[in-house]
Amino acid sequence: MLPTELLIHRYRGETLVAKRLPLDAAHRDRASGLIDLFQSKVGRSQKELDSALGEREGASPDYKIERGLAHLLRNSFSTFEVVSPLDPVDLRRRVFTMAAATGAPQRDRAIAILETIAQELSTENNRPILPPEIRNGLYADLPENRILTQFEAPTADALLHRYNLSQIQGIFYKASHLVLTAYRNDPGEYKLLFRYLKLFQLMTYIEGDEDQGFTVTVDGPASLFNASTRYGLAIAKLLPALLHVSQWHLKATLQTKDQGTGLRIERRFELDHDCGLVSHYPPGKTYDSAIEESFVKRWNEAKTGWRLEREVNLIPIPGSVMIPDFRLVHLETGRSHILEIIGYWRPDYLRKKFAQVRQAQRPDLILAISERLNLDRAGIEVSKIPVPVIWFKDKLQPKAVLAAIGAQPPPITPDQPPPTTKKSKK
Repeated sequence: MLPTELLIHRYRGETLVAKRLPLDAAHRDRASGLIDLFQSKVGRSQKELDSALGEREGASPDYKIERGLAHLLRNSFSTFEVVSPLDPVDLRRRVFTMAAATGAPQRDRAIAILETIAQELSTENNRPILPPEIRNGLYADLPENRILTQFEAPTADALLHRYNLSQIQGIFYKASHLVLTAYRNDPGEYKLLFRYLKLFQLMTYIEGDEDQGFTVTVDGPASLFNASTRYGLAIAKLLPALLHVSQWHLKATLQTKDQGTGLRIERRFELDHDCGLVSHYPPGKTYDSAIEESFVKRWNEAKTGWRLEREVNLIPIPGSVMIPDFRLVHLETGRSHILEIIGYWRPDYLRKKFAQVRQAQRPDLILAISERLNLDRAGIEVSKIPVPVIWFKDKLQPKAVLAAIGAQPPPITPDQPPPTTKKSKK
């Protein structure tokens, strides 16, 4: 995303309009030139890169666009590292200690110190280290001295798409209220959207169901008593996830200041699925955590008589939805349980999660809870959890889940038909 000083927005009445770059020959040439420049500076310092960018920019009236594109390349496609034969702090201490012991600084003496330390480090590291490496490593931890070690060059179109998306994302830094309507979508798209809402820890109120669609109300950073830039970024990060949903419409209320009077003015912004923006987010991870992934692997290796399903119907509850992690379906009877794994989360999330469990009123639900969680601190009484609980340490074992299933008759779930019985032949 872009910092506030690189956003280019203008007002059209009560609406805020973000700058978008067309994917034409001129802008593709500009993007390609910047990409080539970054590629040519692999192995060079950030100072050299910044100097080349400054020369390229010159006195261009479009300097904000140039800097915005460069910012995205630097922060999203580049890897800068401290390159030094020894931690720079330890290296400075070593050089300065030897210099203090040899008396007043002189050029020949300085060269001798670098050569001596280079020889010592060559012996310690079992590889040749030259005096210039010592000189360059002394202050390698300063930002301008970091080395561009990797550059994953995007295409010109990909960079322009990222720029246009980032300009729109910047609008949400000022949002006080968002209403998102998603409708006529594949159930998997809803699940992806809600998983991102959970990932970014956004404060939401959700109404609806998979058939009629969902209305999601999100409180923005400007609605908080102390507006949080971090929370504004979290809302902005939601937009690329939303682009994976087929049908949606978003309305945002913005808190802005009049440039003349400085008074606060409320403005609005709307966006829908025909916005033409392109997401750089993957369509979705298969698993939300390593715990889930390892559990699936163990389950598939075990012979349980139950099928483990990842795609589970959303469970509507007042003001939200619950997204179970797995469904367990008995291969012979078709009866099922749903499994929710609760690993490492903050107290406020735990309180919300267990409130959902109570509201869901699902007798087929089983909770797997990490022993690392401090439920007492979150104000949760384990004895009042209305569903079976499995405790695990680092890994959730299939046999523990099977034991919980065997401890009670598996009920018929609301979304599962009763099992059919085979008639015996006479």
